[in-house]
Parts: sequence; C-alpha cells; structure tokens
Amino acid sequence: MKEDISKNYHVRKYAEQCLREEAEAILDLIPQLDHHFDKAVEMMYQCRGKVIVTGVGKSGNIGAKIAATLASTGTPAFFVNPLDVYHGDLGVITPDDIVLALSNSGQTDELLRFIPIVLHMNVPIISMSGNSHSLLAKYSNAHIRVKVKKEACPLNLAPTSSTTAMLAMGDALAIALMEVRNFQPQDFAHFHPGGELGKRLLTTASDVMRTDDLPIIPQDMHLGEAIIHVSKGKLGLGVSLEDGKVIGLITDGDIRRAMEKWQAQFFDKTVSDIMTRQPKTVLPNTKITEIQRIMHRYKVHTVLVVDEEKRLLGVVDHYSCMI
Repeated sequence: MKEDISKNYHVRKYAEQCLREEAEAILDLIPQLDHHFDKAVEMMYQCRGKVIVTGVGKSGNIGAKIAATLASTGTPAFFVNPLDVYHGDLGVITPDDIVLALSNSGQTDELLRFIPIVLHMNVPIISMSGNSHSLLAKYSNAHIRVKVKKEACPLNLAPTSSTTAMLAMGDALAIALMEVRNFQPQDFAHFHPGGELGKRLLTTASDVMRTDDLPIIPQDMHLGEAIIHVSKGKLGLGVSLEDGKVIGLITDGDIRRAMEKWQAQFFDKTVSDIMTRQPKTVLPNTKITEIQRIMHRYKVHTVLVVDEEKRLLGVVDHYSCMI
C-alpha cells in the first residue's frame, strides 16, 4: 500500500508555485509586445490564403490549438507538422498563405529544415520563439518574442511556462485579429453551428415562441375576470388586442400591485386601467441572445413576438431562452 503523500509532501504548495510561475510568465509577455506583433497581425489580416501553423513536439501541440482558435474566430488556419511536409503535405501550402512557425529555442532542427522550402515558395513567415537572435527569427518577416525566465518545472527542463506563454501569445494574436475584423457573435455562431453557444446565437424568436392558447383578454374586461385568464394562460400575463394588433399587456405583478393600490375598488377596474400600452415586442427573426439582452435591460421576463404591423404571433418567456 502506497503512503499518503499528503503527510510528507505539500502537494498544493507545489501546485500553487507552478501556477504562480506560469502566471508570471504570461504577464512578462506584455513588455515584449512590439512592432513585430503589430506587423504579424497586419500580415494575417491581409492574408488572402490560410495561416499555416507549424511546430515540433510541445510547440506543435500548442500550434494545433492556436490554429484551431484562429480558425474558429475568423482567420482561416490549420496545423501542419513540418515532418509531414516531406511526405506530401507540402501541397497544402500556396503562395497566398502565411506560415506561423513556433519554437521555444528558435533552433529546432526539424523546423529549420522546413524553412528553406517556405522561403523558396515566397511564403511569408511569422515566427514565435524565446530567442530573437535565432535562425528562425532571422529568416522571419515578423518575429514575436515569447521569452520566459524559467520553466515552472523544478528541473527547469520540461516545457511548462514556455508552452503556457506561447499559448497565451497565440490567443493574443487571435483576439487582436477578432477586434481588427470586428468579429461579432453571429460570426462566432457561423463557425460553431453545432455547439450550445452556436445554437443560442442562431436560434430566433420564431423557433421558441409559444403560439397556442395565448391568454388574449379585451381591454374592457374587469380585473376579477382577467385574473382567471392570466392564471389559465400559465405565462403570468394577458395580452389585449385590437384588430389583431397588440395594444396592451398586463402581468400577474400588475394585478398584485393593483389589488394593493385599489383594494375594495379593485374589482371595478378594467384591464385598460393597468395595462402597459407599449410592451416589449420583437420580430420573429430576432435572435434569442438579443431577446435576453432586452429582458435583462428592461427587467422583464416576457416579450411579445409580432409582425411588422404589430399583429401578435407568439410569446417568448425567460424559460424559452434557456436552450
């Protein structure tokens, strides 16, 4: 039976030290940002082809993630292992592309053997390494410096702080490009159609609105009777129409406040006395995310779905937006 390591080793202390050192490595990147970063963003923004991300080993693993992040945020990109270039993958690179090469040392042999091929094709190179004087940096059009003081590894050997810093710098590139492109939520949804976020961003009012048995009440109905209709509707509201068009809305909260205000005279009052005459309405093609913003801004739990002429089509409540 193995000993309880918590008695002899302060494992959480080691974890805390690792997280602190990696966090510091990321913060140390800020002073390293310079005109090369600006040039890299400009090159990627102006690129008519793809961003080919490449790297070996741990840098390759980070490169694959960076490529995925770029691709999902509006910059066509994918990862290519430089070792595979010699076995047919060179065909994916065109003169319209840009190569983003990753290497902590900037001297990785397998990567450096790939660089002359790229240069021969006149494909621009953006590099990311911790060594501004490396061969990789020398042959790059833009070199983004990602230097760390030490690895979080206690032996200062295993790529830890360096890979974290490289990943963060890749995110910085992607975020900067998103801002330059004015990348919007609907664009994100376009690249994430299968995910929960994509579903929310693509779903419209017409997809979730309730259309059957809507609680329609005339504006001259007495509140005592209106209570029954609001309760049966199970939406906590009643809608008044005139020629099919929305003219007012009452909620169960309106009814409670009216009872408190008028007390004995409550049953003499009609819907028109308490209804909101300009309730929040949306068109059928309004996205669920926009409806949620409306609900949050105006502190309402329900919006009415209407056509261009204000004819009632359905109701969307807070729970309908929880998809």
